[in-house]
Amino acid sequence: QVQLVESGGGLVQAGGSLRLSCAASGRTFNNYAMGWFRQAPGKEREFVAYISSRGDRRSYADYLKGRFTISRDNAKNTVYLQMNSLKPEDTAVYYCAANLGRYSLYPREYDFWGQGTQVTVSS
Repeated sequence: QVQLVESGGGLVQAGGSLRLSCAASGRTFNNYAMGWFRQAPGKEREFVAYISSRGDRRSYADYLKGRFTISRDNAKNTVYLQMNSLKPEDTAVYYCAANLGRYSLYPREYDFWGQGTQVTVSS
């Protein structure tokens, strides 16, 4: 089992940047593939980015158009989401999630979730 805690959200102007962090508990973090998802008010949770357990495979939602970068540091049990050129439509609660090594873009296939961190982008 793994526990996840997100941090780094906040209020930023359009065009700005934020880096989200997701700290994981447990000694088996490097067995888990990680994903970032987001959920805006009144909308379904949607895929943002994925990184494999060793960090050698990454995948991004098409709508991001290269603005976000996912990375991980297994020595620190942490996964990151660097968000650049933020837009008001990026406003959402951002969640990190873990599964045991499966490549997936779907929330239902992730076993563990953090509590989320709010990102608000003003125009």
